[in-house]
Parts: sequence; C-alpha cells; structure tokens
Amino acid sequence: MTNKNSTSSSIEVNGGLTHFDQGGQAHMVDVGDKDSTHRIARAAGKIRMQAATFALIQNGHAKKGDVIGIARIAAIMAAKRTSDLIPLCHPLALTRVTVDFELDAENHAVLCQAQVETYGKTGVEMEALTSVQIGLLTIYDMCKAVDRGMVMSDIRVLEKHGGKSGDWTAVIDAG
Repeated sequence: MTNKNSTSSSIEVNGGLTHFDQGGQAHMVDVGDKDSTHRIARAAGKIRMQAATFALIQNGHAKKGDVIGIARIAAIMAAKRTSDLIPLCHPLALTRVTVDFELDAENHAVLCQAQVETYGKTGVEMEALTSVQIGLLTIYDMCKAVDRGMVMSDIRVLEKHGGKSGDWTAVIDAG
C-alpha cells in the first residue's frame, strides 16, 4: 500500500516517468485526486503505397470493399478499446471520437486524423494515437494482397487540451 505522496516522489526518482513507483515497478498512475475536465487529443499519421494500390482505394475497387469506411469504423472502435491494448491505460468513458481520412494522390498516401474527447481525470492522447494506428493498420490489412510494401509513418499527437498541464500543440510538422 502506498501513500498519496508516493506519486510525486516516484516522479522525482524516475526522471519524470509516472508509470513506475519508487522501486522502479510498473503501476497504473493514481488519478483519483485529479479534477475532471474536458479533455481533447488530436493525433495523425499516414500510410504510403504504390500508385496502383492508391488507385484501388481512391476508386473504391478494393476486393474487400470500402477501405476508408471500414478503416474509420476500426479506428473508432480502437479508441474505445485502448485500455484493453495498452497495459497501464485507464479505461475511459469517451464522449466523442472523430476520424477523418484524406487521400494524397501526389504522394500515393492516405492521411488519418483522429480526435478523441472525454470529461475525466486523465487525458486521451493514447486513445487518439491508437485510433490512428489501427485505422492505418486496417488499410494495410485490406490492401496487403496487392501491396505488402505499404509504409505507415508520422504517427504523432498533434495537440491536447484540458487537465492540469493545460494545452499543448506540436511545434514540429512531420508533413
């Protein structure tokens, strides 16, 4: 059993890492004393592919169906299941998940952006990142029969709002 001060002292011992106690053991961060606030996170990433693969997606001719529509549903489901996938994430009651895809014909890429919201005691950055990654993985899965060389990249948090640490926006544009 730990006391309420163990979180702040373990942060000092572990160089700012919050998921380890003073003994270096992994633990779920105690958010019990935090205020519930409106929390928002937006994340993005992309998947690049061969021109012919991009054309299948763009024209809606992929054998497995509507690639973007299915990827959107997968991305939303992933946000809702993040705590089942990432061991120390808190289960959250999400209030909103939006997922948008943009077709970049010049680079034969599909860009994905997810925004996740909740009113709670911890942020939703992991949910937004998981949403993007699963959306892109779904595109890969649906198109791998014609292009196993697709590359996912630039998965990152773009911004977050709410909580004690306030607002944060990425300063580096990964393109």
